[in-house]
Amino acid sequence: MRVSRYHMPTLKEAPKEAELASHTFLLRGGFIRQLAAGIYDFLPLGVKVLHKVSNIVREEMNRKGALEVLLPAVQPAELWQESGRWQHYGPELLRVVDRHKRDFCIGPTHEEVITDLARRDLRSYRELPVNMYQIQAKFRDEIKPRGGLLRGREFIMKDAYSFDADADGARKSYQAMYDAYCAIFRRCGLDFRVVEADTGNIGGSMSHEFQVVAETGEDYVLRCPSCDHTVNQEMAALRGPVDGAASADALGIPPFEPVHTPDQKSVEDVAAFLGVTTSQVVKTLICVADGEPIAVLLRGDHDLSDVKLRRALGATSVELADDATVEKVTGAIVGFAGPVGLKPTASGKKIRIVADHSVNGLCDIVVGANRDYYHFRHVVPGRDFQVEKFLDVRNALAGDPCPHCADGAYSLFRGIEVGHIFYLGTKYSAAMQCIFQDIEGNVKPMVMGCYGIGVTRIMAAAIEQNHDERGIKWPVPIAPFEAAVLALQVADPNVSAAAEKLYADLQAAGVDVLFDDRDQRPGVKFADADLVGIPFQIVAGARDLAEGLVEVKDRRTGTREKVPVGEAAGIVAQRVREAGGQ
Repeated sequence: MRVSRYHMPTLKEAPKEAELASHTFLLRGGFIRQLAAGIYDFLPLGVKVLHKVSNIVREEMNRKGALEVLLPAVQPAELWQESGRWQHYGPELLRVVDRHKRDFCIGPTHEEVITDLARRDLRSYRELPVNMYQIQAKFRDEIKPRGGLLRGREFIMKDAYSFDADADGARKSYQAMYDAYCAIFRRCGLDFRVVEADTGNIGGSMSHEFQVVAETGEDYVLRCPSCDHTVNQEMAALRGPVDGAASADALGIPPFEPVHTPDQKSVEDVAAFLGVTTSQVVKTLICVADGEPIAVLLRGDHDLSDVKLRRALGATSVELADDATVEKVTGAIVGFAGPVGLKPTASGKKIRIVADHSVNGLCDIVVGANRDYYHFRHVVPGRDFQVEKFLDVRNALAGDPCPHCADGAYSLFRGIEVGHIFYLGTKYSAAMQCIFQDIEGNVKPMVMGCYGIGVTRIMAAAIEQNHDERGIKWPVPIAPFEAAVLALQVADPNVSAAAEKLYADLQAAGVDVLFDDRDQRPGVKFADADLVGIPFQIVAGARDLAEGLVEVKDRRTGTREKVPVGEAAGIVAQRVREAGGQ
C-alpha cells in the first residue's frame, strides 16, 4: 500500500479528550475518530488491526472445533424476561421500542439469543457438544465511557457459547476455551495473566479473566509468587478470622463518649483530628442487599469488596445506599454513620451489622456517632454494639498472606481485562427450557459455558503495553503493516527506483508493507512511521544508496543497521517471520 493513496490522517497534537496512551496514539495515528461519547469510527489503519486480531481469534477458535455464526444485534425483550435479566441487568442495557410498541434491546452479550437458537435446533445428546461463536459489535451504555477503546459503549467482541450434555463435558469445553485464549493472547504478542474472577452480570459458578499487565489498567490483580495463585482483587480471599479482642474491663477502657469532629468526614481527617491511626477508626458503610439496608464495618485503612460482600451474604445484588437511605438509617449526613444506636428499618426490624474479620481483633475504636459532625471514641465491639457475623469482605492488599499456601504473600499489579470465560452450568438453559433427551430418554437442561474476548480492547491493551513517547510499538502479528519503506528523496530517480524495488521485493516475500512515497520531509516520514508503530522500517536515502546500503530500523528496540540494498527485503522478511508475522 502506498501512503500517497492511503487515508492515514495523522495528527501532531493529542486531542484534549485523550488521557491514556492508547487513546492518544489511536487518535493521532489515524486509527479511530470519535463519533459520540464511547462510540468510534474505525479508519483504514484501525480496520487492518481489527482484522488481524480477528483472524487470530478465528483461527484458534476454529482449531478447537468452535463453529462461527452471526446473531442479530437487536434482541427481543421476551428472551431477556425469560432469563430474568431484563429487570436485573441494569442501565447499561440499552432498551428500545419499535414502531409496534414492542420492547427490544441492543445486545451487550448474546446468552439469551444463542440459548434460544440451541433450544430450537438441538434435541438429542447425539447433537452435543456444540460450541458456537461470533465476532460482532456490542453495545453497553456505560455511564462514563473513558479511555478510548478501553471503556467504550460500542465495541467489537468475540463471544462463544458451549452446550454440553453433562458437567464433565462442560468442563472439557471450558478448558478448551481456556487453552484457546492463552494461544490467542500469546499470538497477539501480549504479556498476560489468567486470573480468578467474579461472574458479575453473566452469572454462573466459575470464571477466569485474562488480564494484560499494564500500569494504566483499571483492574487490580493479586498474585502469590510462592504458589502462583492469581485473582482479581475484588475476589481475593484472606486467611481465617482474627481472634476476638480482650474484654473492655481487663483493658481499662472507659465508656464511649461523643467527640465533636467538625468538617472531619474522611477516615484520614478523623484519625488526624483525634490523634489515632486509621486502623483504629472503624468505618460503617450502609449498603442495600436485595433491597434491605445493612451496616458493614471495616477498618479505616481497608476498602470494601462489594463482590465478596454479595457472595458472603448470598445476595443477588449489593450496592452502597444513597444519601437519603443513609440519613434515614443513621439520622446523620453521609460520613458520620456508626454501629451504635442505628435506627430500625421502616418495618421495625433492627439493622443487621456485619463486619470484616479484621474488626474482630479491635477494641477502643473510633466510630461515627450517627449525629452530624460527631464521632464516638472508646467504643468496644461486643460491649457497645453487637456484630451479627464476621466475614471476609475487604479488598486484599499487597503483603496480605496468601490463603492457599503456608509462606506466600500477595503482590499487586494492574491489568486490563481482554478476555473472560464463564462456566454457566444450567443458569440459562433451565430458565429458558433449553433441553435435550439423554441416552436413556430423560429430558435434561444443557450445561453451558460462555467465553468473551474484547477485540477492540486488545488493540488498546496492546498499545498500553507497547509504546514510547513517539508512538506505538505494535507486536508484529497485529501491526497494521509489518514493514514500511521510507523513500527520503522521491524526486531522486535512484532513490525512487530503489524504494520501488524494495517495496516489490517485500510484497513478493509475503510481507504486509507500507510504502511512504509522499513528497514530504524525511522528519515527517520518520515521525509518522514511529507514531503508527510499523515494526520494521527500511529507509532508502541518497547518501546510503550511493554506498549500496539502506538502513533497517527495529521500532521495538530502536536499533538501526546498514545493510546491502539487495539483501534488505530478505532480512526484514525473515525477522517478520521470526516475530510471528505473515
